[in-house]
Amino acid sequence: MYYLVYGSLYLLSLLPMWMLYGLSDFVKWLLFTVFGYRRKVIMGNLEKAFPEKTEQERNDIRKRFERNFTDTFIETVKYFSASESYLRKHLQGNFELFNELYERGLSCQVHTGHNFNWELLNLSYGVNNKDLPLLGVYMPLHNRVMDRIFRKLRSKTGTILLPATDMRNAMLPYRNKQYLLGLIADQVPGKMHTAWWLYFFGIPTPFAPGPEKGARAGNIPVVFIHNTRVKRGYYRMNATLVTETPNALEPGELTRIYRDFLEKVMRQNPDMWLWSHRRWKHAWNSSYADQWIDTAPVPETVP
Repeated sequence: MYYLVYGSLYLLSLLPMWMLYGLSDFVKWLLFTVFGYRRKVIMGNLEKAFPEKTEQERNDIRKRFERNFTDTFIETVKYFSASESYLRKHLQGNFELFNELYERGLSCQVHTGHNFNWELLNLSYGVNNKDLPLLGVYMPLHNRVMDRIFRKLRSKTGTILLPATDMRNAMLPYRNKQYLLGLIADQVPGKMHTAWWLYFFGIPTPFAPGPEKGARAGNIPVVFIHNTRVKRGYYRMNATLVTETPNALEPGELTRIYRDFLEKVMRQNPDMWLWSHRRWKHAWNSSYADQWIDTAPVPETVP
C-alpha cells in the first residue's frame, strides 16, 4: 500500500502547477462549499480572535484562509518531486542568520506556528543550510502508510525527525552537537495540568511550557519564524533572533514574547494561520491559577 500511495502522489507531483492549482480550486469548492469543512470551528475562532471585525470582514478572512489551506496541501504534493532550485525559488528569506550562529559554534531553537506553508519552510531550510542540521519535532500519524510517506517527504532535504511522543530520548544523541531544533510552538498542550496559561487574543489560553523550558535548559539562542505570502506558491521566510541567552529572561517571559509575536503576525496576515485548528478548545477555570504566567491579573471568569 505504501508504494502505491507514494507512487501516485509522486506522479501527481509531476503535473505543472497551473494544473495542480486548478485541482486546488476544485478541492476548495468541494471541501468548504459543498461539505462545509469545519466551518463552525473556523468562524468560531475568527469571532474569538477578531470580535472588533464585522461578519463580512471575518468571512473575507475565511475565504482567503480556505484558498491558502488547499493550496498548501496541493503545493506539498509538488514537493515530492521538487528540485532544490525549485525550493529556493519558492521560499526566500534570511537563512544566513542560522549560518552565522553555526559559525559561532552555537545551536539554535526555532519557534514557529501553524503558518502556511510550513512544509516548504522545513524543506527549504535543508537546501539553504547544510551545516547546522535541523531537528524537526513531529507528531506521528495514526495511519502508518501516511506517517511513513510524510516522514520520507519531511526528511527529503536532511531534516532529522524527532517524534514528539518520545522527545526526551530522541534528543539524547544530539546533546553535545550543534543543531537547530524546530518547534511549532502554538500546539494545544497535551497535558492541561502542566500547561502554562496566559491571554492570547484576549482569551485565557494554554501554552506548552516545553519550548521555553528546553531553551532555558540549554541556554541556546531562540529564533522566531513566520512566513509571508508573496504570491500564489511563493513565500518569504522572516527570522528574528529573540535572545541568545534565554536564561537571562524571567521564567515565563520567553513564552509571553512568543505570544506577542504570534498574535502580531496573525493580525498582520490573518489568512495565513490554521483557523481550522481548535486552539481554544480548553476553557479556563480557577484550578489552573497556579499555572498562570501572564503579567495581567489571573482571570476570575472566562471573558
